[in-house]
This record gives sequence, structure tokens and C-alpha cells, in this order.
Amino acid sequence: MTSFDSIQADATAIADTIKNTELTATDTASASLDRIKQLNPALGAFTDVTETKALSDAQEVDRQVATGSYLPLAGVPFAVKNLFDIEGMTTRAGSKINRTNPPAAADAFLVSRLKSAGAILTGGLNMGEYAYDFTGENIHDGNCLNPHDTSRMAGGSSSGSGSSVASGMVPIALGSDTNGSIRVPSSFCGLFGLKPTYGRLSRHGTFPFVGSLDHLGPMTRSARDLALVFDVLQGPDPMDPAQANKPFLATTTELRNGIDGLRIATAGGYFRNNAEPEALAALDAVAAAVGASREVEIPGAARARAAAYVITASEGANLHFDRIRSRPEDFDPDTRDRFLAGTMIPALWVQQAHRFRSWFRAMMSKMFENLNIILTPTTPFAALPSGTKTITLAGQVMPARPNIGLFTQPISFIGLPAVSVPIWLEGASLPIGVQVIAPAWREDLALRVAHHLQEIGVAKAPVAAL
Repeated sequence: MTSFDSIQADATAIADTIKNTELTATDTASASLDRIKQLNPALGAFTDVTETKALSDAQEVDRQVATGSYLPLAGVPFAVKNLFDIEGMTTRAGSKINRTNPPAAADAFLVSRLKSAGAILTGGLNMGEYAYDFTGENIHDGNCLNPHDTSRMAGGSSSGSGSSVASGMVPIALGSDTNGSIRVPSSFCGLFGLKPTYGRLSRHGTFPFVGSLDHLGPMTRSARDLALVFDVLQGPDPMDPAQANKPFLATTTELRNGIDGLRIATAGGYFRNNAEPEALAALDAVAAAVGASREVEIPGAARARAAAYVITASEGANLHFDRIRSRPEDFDPDTRDRFLAGTMIPALWVQQAHRFRSWFRAMMSKMFENLNIILTPTTPFAALPSGTKTITLAGQVMPARPNIGLFTQPISFIGLPAVSVPIWLEGASLPIGVQVIAPAWREDLALRVAHHLQEIGVAKAPVAAL
């Protein structure tokens, strides 16, 4: 394996190669940085590259490997959405306004977890402004493009995370997911993306969007990498009051258990009625591969999506109210106007949305008493052309930007864990995701299904042929 080829391998293979001293962490860090220099000008995935620090960190990893230290992600390059704090850099959160803030004094908790495991941070990634976006189009840093077709969106708001991994610049990226911002770019860019259970991972050291909905998680090119990274990211952090007091959940070792004994169903109704043919074909292919002959309807899914929208707009507007009032001209007009609309939502609507949230959570919990996994499309369609303003679903014309997450939003609403798995239909030029949803705190089940689908060749995440 050459140093250039190594960056296009998955994280598990890279770490194994370095532990076996076939390559060094310095080799893989250099290969990643070279590929970023080669590809990023055309894709716009990275906003900041930490070249000097990455090479220094790689040398330290090589020293630790030589002394026999156990590093599960030894020498694996990674990058993070630029709402994660990176020591010495200003946390942009995809905005113009934040650039006047002082540099971060320390790395975000999850960044520190990956570094402690031997991973090498290569930089910060492009994103939708303040994470209020599903397209990956940013007027301040430029649009982030899809490496499988650069005329298409990468998806957002974790656009740079999707584009950087799918293009082989890094094998791991971290993103955030409030309403679907890990799963949407995973679907558009053809990746495995995990939104863990709400409260599972610390959010300390990241710029917030909607405190009651924000999640953080990884995006990778293999299900085993997703499990490995998730295992590394787990750990208690008293600095995040929303983090639940849950024991460590081993998922990497559980992958070998496959899907035997799992009760799996597909979701119909709302999730079929609003899907385009390619999304339904991908769902049906996955259902056939796992023997999911049962279809269920999730009562209130459309209302859940609407309620999540109300909470998102209201909480997001409250967070940004002073910025809207003092610097309205420094927002993307689309983002600003959505926040402005959020300031006018009646308090009664927000209260009702939270009441419905309690009902929906209890209903889904009851449904999972008889099921282990529910499958849905991740997005209603494959990646849209850049600049698309409207879409038509079920005969209804609607704005594209807020509605790409029609299928992810009801799941974030109640914090359930979900993995988006990448499906390439026969003859398709673009991938599309299928969402594997598990009960709360059972990420292991969703990861087992994702791994099985990859093992049998139904799900795959090749590096884009740029």
C-alpha cells in the first residue's frame, strides 16, 4: 500500500497498516494533505487546513506507535465541520459574523477523543451557515460540491464532512445533525453516517444551533469505521449537561453478530408517499437484502416533522436574535429570513410542539417493543443540482432548502439513533441513502445492519472518481 493509496483506504485498514509499521502516520498525514491541496479547490470542502499541526501530531503518533502504545486510530486523518472548536482557530459555524470571535482556547471534546486515539486532525470543513441548511451552499465560504458530480449539492449542513470523505481527502469526518445534517450529506455523497441517540455524545466545544435537537456524529466510507469511531467518541463529559449518564456501548465487537434474530420493517405511508422512485428502489433493495417483508406506518410522522420545524425555528431564532438585530446584513438572506420567521412563532405553537413530541416519543417507544429496526429512505431523492430552489414531491411544489430533510427530521425530533447507508442502484450515476433506525440507546443494532449490508455488497461507499 503506497502512502497515496493509504488515504483512500478505510480508517480501520489505515490504522492496522500503521500499527504493523508498513507505513507511518507521517506518510498518511502527508498523503491526506496532498490530496486536500489537489482536490479542495474544485470541491470547497475545507475552509481551514491545519497542515503544520497535523504533521507535528503525526510525528508524535509515530513515536507512540514505536513505543508500543495502543492507538485504535493510529495515524488516521480526519477533519471536522467548522462548528467544532479547534485550538488556536476561530470557530466559524459557517458564518461571516463568527469570524470576529477569538480563536478557540481548546479542542472540542470529540476532537480530543479522536486525537487521543491517534487520529490526525487535518482541518475544519465547510458547512451551511449556522447549520440551518440542507444544501451545503454557503455564500461566505463558497458552495461545497458533490465529488461524485460537481454540478450537484453535497447536502448539508455538514457538506464539507460529506465531500471530504467521499472524495478520499480524509476517511473520517465529524458533523452535526439537528434535523438531518449528517444523514442528508451521507445520502447525497454516498457515505455511512451515524446520528447517535440524543445525549449519547458530548457536544462540549461546538457552536450550538438548537439545544434540544443537536447531535454530533461521524461520517465514514465503511460501517466498521463508523462503529470504531463511535466507540472512540463515547465517554462522559461533565461539561455537557445534556449528555446522558449511560455506560459505554461496545459496537465494533457486535458487528460480527450480523442481523440474525433482528425484527426489521420498512416504513410506509408518509415515507413512501413523499419519496421519488430512486429512493423507493433503494429502500426496497435494502428490505429485500435483510428479509424485511413487513411494512409499518409511523403515526404522526408528518406532524412530527412540522413540530420539529417549529422548535427549530423558535430555538434557533432565540439563539441568534441579537445577531439578527445588530448585524442583519452579514447573514445569508435565506438564513436570516428563516430566523426572522422563527422570532414570530407564537409561544403556544412551541408549547404544543413539545407536547406532541412527548406523545410521539412514547408512541415510537411502543412500536419498538415489537421491532428492532425500521427502514426508511434517508432523502426523498438523490443529490440535487446546485442552485435548486424548489422541488416537487407528491404533486406539491415546495422550497428545496428546508425540505430535503423530510425523512430525517421526524427521527431527530425524538433523538433516535439512525445510520444512513449508501446505495448505488444499477445504472445510477449517484448514490442515495437508506435510513436504518433503531430504538433509543441501541446504536449497535443499526450498525450491525449497516455492516451486514456492506458485507453482502448491497451498501458501498467508493471514493469518488474525480
